[in-house]
Amino acid sequence: MLGLALIAMLVAAKVFGLGARLGELRTWILGLGAWGPVVFIALYALAVVAAIPGSVLTIAAGAMFGSVLGVGIVSIASTLGAALAFAVARWFARDSVARWLSRSEKFAKLDRMTNENGAIMVAITRLVPLFPFTLLNYGFGLTRVPFRTYVLWSWLCMLPGTILYVVGADAVTKGLAEGRVPWPLVGVVGAVAVILFFVVRRARHALKAPAVSTNEENEP
Repeated sequence: MLGLALIAMLVAAKVFGLGARLGELRTWILGLGAWGPVVFIALYALAVVAAIPGSVLTIAAGAMFGSVLGVGIVSIASTLGAALAFAVARWFARDSVARWLSRSEKFAKLDRMTNENGAIMVAITRLVPLFPFTLLNYGFGLTRVPFRTYVLWSWLCMLPGTILYVVGADAVTKGLAEGRVPWPLVGVVGAVAVILFFVVRRARHALKAPAVSTNEENEP
């Protein structure tokens, strides 16, 4: 996913002059002063609630704010958006969200797995892309997971992916602007990718383990 997104960004930069456009957008956002990151966070959070994929905005944050500030901004924005969607599903539009998700087999699976495994499912599903991001945000609002537990583990387990996207976008942007490979950033992306690979692998194993033990208990 990250590779495809960054490749698309490179192609767009060449064909449509994306580098200049991102520069203009960055100038506008940063021209707002201290309000720039705040405005970006608000737009990002609203996009999450509106079920708009956040990967493009995540990449844009890396291009506009750089690695350190970009990671911080996206981490806050994505967690805020996820929390708002959760709140909508649990307290403000529960019936409407329930009707919407009742037609989804993936939500039925998520609901069952959450009931069986508890809050750890929040952490695992944020690391392992088994369910669409939007479904998770609204779906967990219909489960028994406590709000604070959901927010904490969502933030923590979305962080590796955020670093991967933001630093990757920053590396591509700097490479285009400076005409050379920013090896330190590439090294960070590579290290996080390797760590995330092993974490996801372990999470997948943990996800399968309860199902196996449950089947064994049900055998005569």
